Amino acid sequence: MTTPTTPTAPPSPPARGRRRAPSRIGRAASRAAALQRPRVLLALLLLLALTCVMLLDGYLRAEVGGDERVRTGASASDVPDDVLDGGPILTFPGGQATTVSVPDKTIVLTFDDGPDPTWTPQVLDILDEYDVPGTFFLVGSMISRHPGIVRDLVEQGNEVGVHTFTHVDLSYQSEARVTREIEQTQLALAGAAGITTTLFRAPYSSETNAIDDYSWPVYQNLGEDGYTSVFIDTDSDDWKRPGVSKIVEWATPEDDEGASVLFHDAGGERSQTIAALPKYIEKMKAKGYTFTTVSGAMADQQSPQQEADQQSQQQQQQQESQQPGGGRQPEQSGGGLQAAHHKATGATLYEGKALVAAVAVAEWTVPALSVGLVIVGVAVMGRFAMMLVLARRHHRQRNRRRFSWGPPVTGPVSVVVPAYNEKECIEATLRSLARSTHPVEIIVVDDGSTDGTAEIAESLGLPGVRVVRQANAGKPAALNNGVRHARCDIVVMMDGDTVFEPDTVRHLVQPFADPVVGAVAGNAKVGNRRTLIGAWQHIEYVMGFNLDRRMYDLLRCMPTIPGAIGAFRREAVLQAGGMSDDTLAEDTDITIALHRAGWRVVYEEHARAWTEAPGSLGQLWSQRYRWSYGTMQALWKHRRSLTDKGPSGRFGRVGMPLVVLFQVVTPVFAPLIDVFTVYSMVFVDFRAALLAWLAVLGVQLVCAAYAFRLDREKYRYLLMMPLQQLAYRQMMYLVLIHSCVTALTGGRLRWQKLKRTGEVGTPAGNG
Repeated sequence: MTTPTTPTAPPSPPARGRRRAPSRIGRAASRAAALQRPRVLLALLLLLALTCVMLLDGYLRAEVGGDERVRTGASASDVPDDVLDGGPILTFPGGQATTVSVPDKTIVLTFDDGPDPTWTPQVLDILDEYDVPGTFFLVGSMISRHPGIVRDLVEQGNEVGVHTFTHVDLSYQSEARVTREIEQTQLALAGAAGITTTLFRAPYSSETNAIDDYSWPVYQNLGEDGYTSVFIDTDSDDWKRPGVSKIVEWATPEDDEGASVLFHDAGGERSQTIAALPKYIEKMKAKGYTFTTVSGAMADQQSPQQEADQQSQQQQQQQESQQPGGGRQPEQSGGGLQAAHHKATGATLYEGKALVAAVAVAEWTVPALSVGLVIVGVAVMGRFAMMLVLARRHHRQRNRRRFSWGPPVTGPVSVVVPAYNEKECIEATLRSLARSTHPVEIIVVDDGSTDGTAEIAESLGLPGVRVVRQANAGKPAALNNGVRHARCDIVVMMDGDTVFEPDTVRHLVQPFADPVVGAVAGNAKVGNRRTLIGAWQHIEYVMGFNLDRRMYDLLRCMPTIPGAIGAFRREAVLQAGGMSDDTLAEDTDITIALHRAGWRVVYEEHARAWTEAPGSLGQLWSQRYRWSYGTMQALWKHRRSLTDKGPSGRFGRVGMPLVVLFQVVTPVFAPLIDVFTVYSMVFVDFRAALLAWLAVLGVQLVCAAYAFRLDREKYRYLLMMPLQQLAYRQMMYLVLIHSCVTALTGGRLRWQKLKRTGEVGTPAGNG
């Protein structure tokens, strides 16, 4: 039987040479596609930004690009003897290597590896208390992470030098890497304190007699760029933590000689250094020593003409080259004790501020993500535990011999099949319903199909099939039209590409023997599972959907009745206002509405339906995007349930948090497990990271295997699960991010039609 709409004359063919104007639907689809492209791009940019932040944080911690090699025992045949035997300050005026010694009875206190948020401020307090200046050789990555300490250090009157950005032995590095290490440290200084410096100390360096043939070219090149390389005369060896008295003894020069003395204000536990420093300063002052900076020592040792020549050479080098801090002006930012400092201006200053800002973002983001990862890990494991426990309980409860919903439901039911351009699938769908062992009336609602779907349905001549035609208005309108035409109290809703088993309807309607049950979710199965994408979705349906529904059933907060197979009391649907088009997930919307109205929603595992899952990545993206965005819309629409009383409040305070946690928050952050795993494998500890990832995968495999056992599915598909975790889950992450962006920007989507092949026929052969 057919219920036609008012007939209209067929459209006349377009005139030759003229292009047909796009339809209203076509124009709307074009606008929607145009709106989605920027959101997809934004989702990808967010992922790229996360990757960049993690790489930056890893670079700062020497996990990315780190090099722990330290050269020892190399020849020094190419190093001039007067350099090897000279003072601790190495300059190259006029291209000639020259060393400068610290004046007698003078101490240049130098500190390496800082700044450190724990120890450097304590060192500064001691220096301020004793009115003693220091020269701090700073690591660029630490500068960018603690810019406030560097500003305090400079404002207090101390001098700073470059100690590379990642604390690597430069003798092993290429010229490009050396340049990058210096320039990045200068940018960090510019961003933190608004200065650059001409002082340099190489990591792992000591006295000048330790210069070898590999490090000598580094000092020569830096000298040509205007840098002064600083070495030491005495080493406190405080990093060995030998005790306070030993540190003071080893730092003391012999015979009243001047000395460049090395301490450390970072790089480890420095409580002994903090305890030894006041004692050392008091001891040296008692012996008549004075304290100065590297620049102060050089000024004391140079004649006025030498000092003028050196300043003139440095200014000329700064004008000819952007090294070491392109954009640095020869204007000094401090007095004689800070003569090596120069004010940063122009591009150097702004690039430095940008670097410090980027590091601040990374410093906040990565720890926050780490905390999020822990939370997600706990949530994921908790979800698995809940699913296993509750799914087992659900299975045992519903499969007991004496279990019954009540008297058998034998009365006829209405089956509504909304269809839009389903010519490939509609015949198989209707023939499967015609074989039903339960009495049904079948209502096909043709939603303005242009491929002859309605004609195919009518031509089959199947008993009990009615075709209702309507102008294209979307799936919710088609379902509501079907409900209005339904003659039975129970309405089964299914998709036009879905195939039922003969006993599906009979199993699906039995829970309605309980008068409080308002809706029943069936067991949707992927029919086209022979492809890789189909197999991945098969795993997801069995584990992620059906196992979840068992859990939600017992908790009485099932969020979604699948569109492929669900049954409703007609009274309950009408009471809820029908299928709403307020969201893209009308199935989630109506399910939550029924919960709020006090109806119970249950899951019937034996009511199986075979549906055709998307066959391409593009179609899969479109479907899951609609699902996830529609779910967010439905949750937002029913947000008032959080504060309601009665059944609505129960769902709001139990179901809503679980849905948000398990279907929004956890899926968004779950890929962090993979991201951090890859990061750890590449930059931290490959074996430990791999074992951790395999442990998580093992837990998932256990859950999946149990889900397959409950659904009596073949285990061979689980062999594809590791690949699913590597590829499929990342796509679902991008889809969810895309949905979040759309939700935040207020976008809207239409009901989307996926391309069908009609390959899902009878359940036989889909094992």
